[in-house]
Amino acid sequence: MHSVDTFRDLQREATEWRRYLHENPELDYRVHNTAKFVTEKLASFGINRIETGIAETGIVALIQGEGGEGPTIGLRADMDALPILEASGKPWSSKITGNMHACGHDGHTAMLLGAAKYLANTRNFKGSVALIFQPAEEGALGGLRMVQEGIMDRFSISQVFGMHNSPGMEVGNFGICDGPIMAALDDFDIIVKGKGGHAASPHRTIDPVVIAAQIILGLQTLVSRNTNPLEALVISVTKFNAAQAYNVIPDHVEMAGTVRTLVPDLRDFAERQILAAAHGIARAFGADVEFKYRRHDPVTFNHTEGTNLAIKAAGNLVGAASVDDKFKPRMGSEDFAYMLEARPGAFIFLGNGSTANLHNPAYDFNDEALPYGIGYWVNLVETTLAA
Repeated sequence: MHSVDTFRDLQREATEWRRYLHENPELDYRVHNTAKFVTEKLASFGINRIETGIAETGIVALIQGEGGEGPTIGLRADMDALPILEASGKPWSSKITGNMHACGHDGHTAMLLGAAKYLANTRNFKGSVALIFQPAEEGALGGLRMVQEGIMDRFSISQVFGMHNSPGMEVGNFGICDGPIMAALDDFDIIVKGKGGHAASPHRTIDPVVIAAQIILGLQTLVSRNTNPLEALVISVTKFNAAQAYNVIPDHVEMAGTVRTLVPDLRDFAERQILAAAHGIARAFGADVEFKYRRHDPVTFNHTEGTNLAIKAAGNLVGAASVDDKFKPRMGSEDFAYMLEARPGAFIFLGNGSTANLHNPAYDFNDEALPYGIGYWVNLVETTLAA
């Protein structure tokens, strides 16, 4: 197995790739130039099997080892950016106003490209590696579409692995845990239907603003008083639309929010109880509600064998002391969860240093993390597919 020093020679080139991608961010499935850039790099490494157009702009490339027959493992990187106006002030800031790589997918793509170059040159493993470059991770379910379009069967993938950078974690450190590591994501819309009127005469109305406020408070008791405190549930109301005038009580109020859970059964509980709480509160005031609930990413669940392989690969790269194998799960979500539902594997966090947080206009991926990500991927392949 290799230490990180093996991969420092790739850092300069990977930094150039990363900064080019950062300057040219693209959204959701419309990552056409990014996919073209990735495809051209993969071909230049001597990789012969490259399939494009999966989930519109996704790519899967296959590298065969020289150690004989064996299984195929998948390594996934996401490629899409976010609709955020960049404020990092870096010389390589986005050239596309209103779009930026605020989540580090430019770094994820560059690290997997670096690993691809190394693995295509050495091929010191048996079986094959499937390099998965995914579009539309940011809320558009690109991971699910790639699974639905059959990449696991088409490329005979037996295990699949993902990685994400983590601001606030020291560069060169890794974090992972067995079982749930990121939350499921659902969202909901509630329309509170009352009776509007003049703000000076609230007694002649059924005020949906007051009712909606009561619902918001009531939803918090589902977390604090109706669920096991050891089982994480987060309900956040994030949208609230009422009248547009100071002196009007509206007929209705629209509100919306998200639900995050680490236990699948809590998704059923949240959907059922949010509706019951909203209905009960509204009807107590003589109002009614309209309710919609949508399920998105499931829980990102690390499988034991894949987790152990990931811990070993990271530990061989940086030493066991720099790998937190009891990492606390995060309540953010990841559509890599769909790939882990389709195949066993694991998802790991890589330190990005003291940078701005993800999805922040001032965020930038830390190029010092590149050799660690490249080295992790290579060690994982050579650990899992030992020749």
